[in-house]
Amino acid sequence: MTQYSIEEEIIDEAAGGEFERTPVPQSKLKSWKSFLGMYAGEHAAGTEFVIGPLFLTTGVSAFDLIIGLLLGNFLAVLSWRFLTAEVAVKNRLTLYYQLEKICGKKLVTGYNLANGILFCFLAGAMITVSATAVGIPFDMPMPKLTDTTPNGLTWIIIVLAIGAVISIIAARGYDTVSKASNYMSPIIVLGFLIAGIVAINQLGVASFADFWAIWGEGSEPFPGQIKYTFWHVVIWSWFANAAMHVGMSDLSVFRFAKKASSGWTTIAGMYVGHYMAWISACLMYAVYLKTPEAQAIVAAGGAPSVAPGPMAYNTIGIFGVIVVLLAGWTTANPTIYRAGLAFQAIMPKTSTFWVTIIAGSVATIAGLFPAFAMQLLDFVALYGFILAPVGAIIVFEHFFAKQYGIIKNYAEQANIKFNKSVLFAWALSFGIFYFISVQFDVFLSFVTLPAWLSCGVLFLIFSKFSQKSA
Repeated sequence: MTQYSIEEEIIDEAAGGEFERTPVPQSKLKSWKSFLGMYAGEHAAGTEFVIGPLFLTTGVSAFDLIIGLLLGNFLAVLSWRFLTAEVAVKNRLTLYYQLEKICGKKLVTGYNLANGILFCFLAGAMITVSATAVGIPFDMPMPKLTDTTPNGLTWIIIVLAIGAVISIIAARGYDTVSKASNYMSPIIVLGFLIAGIVAINQLGVASFADFWAIWGEGSEPFPGQIKYTFWHVVIWSWFANAAMHVGMSDLSVFRFAKKASSGWTTIAGMYVGHYMAWISACLMYAVYLKTPEAQAIVAAGGAPSVAPGPMAYNTIGIFGVIVVLLAGWTTANPTIYRAGLAFQAIMPKTSTFWVTIIAGSVATIAGLFPAFAMQLLDFVALYGFILAPVGAIIVFEHFFAKQYGIIKNYAEQANIKFNKSVLFAWALSFGIFYFISVQFDVFLSFVTLPAWLSCGVLFLIFSKFSQKSA
């Protein structure tokens, strides 16, 4: 056994047996059932209560919403199945260690730190969502759309308590995260389904035509929102989780899969979660829009907003409160787990348990600030746009390295700590397409795919040149 292999085993043992720096062994692989519950729970989750109302505020039509979501979510499933899962089962490495082999230790350290922090912010938004449910019995003032800082001591105590519980569960490793999601996801899915049915009754829907008429031919967007068309819905729903699939973050999850076909389990997340749950939340928001409070805001030229907890409580009572609490929980759990892996890649000899506790602490602090949840849609779009092109580096190397004659895992093979080809490919792709988005007012999600393709192609070109001259 080489000294390198011995060191890897020692590091893996110290890290808590999560195989952060070694391929997952055959004995630890899991069947598709382990992923089904996790994806259903993670994507029928807290974010859905925030995202669902978006489609009413953007004035989308019934056809654009219902058919657009069908297509967009299917494209997301294909991305998970044929890109993420395919690469994951071949290498069985975390995203962070795979990148280290390609990019070098110094370059990937910056990526891991940024990625981990962004994951913490996303998890913090979900802690905020859960807190809006827990705060109902305490008559806690709910955060408004414009709130950025904590609005009282009760809010702070509730967020801290939820964050502590979620962090401990995430720190116990993948098995605990998966089990928690499997236990909770059926309750969450049932809650969204019941809430949608109740909301339909509250809206007086008696036929499919009445249901279709909720969106009809569309309307003018609310103040501060842009008008969504069919392609806005398709592309946005495809790349709502760009960081996870085309960005390759879920390599860290699917490395445990026995077969790449486990990638099809993301259907549970996309169609139970992103389809049924988004529409259900949209219907709950439609009920809220008919209230005198919302009508007064609309009359004054504002955009009505509502915290997820009260919105669900208004529809299905205390069960709605439980659903919102668990929904935020099941999203925050795997997100903090991923953040812990990112931090652990920076500190490989540190226990995964403790780096995940650190990640959970950062997420909890972020959860104290409602701005992360209130601006979630913009944050998710930007987050995916930043990270997705990095995933193209892994994908293009995996599928095209041999064809184009470049060395796989070049940083590891050449013993370099900073692969300039990676940085130049990402920086150019990000810079050019972000400039196009801002300068020409192009919907950010529309340029995510071009930026991803550009980064992959440029990486191959730069690698071919730099490796030949090295």
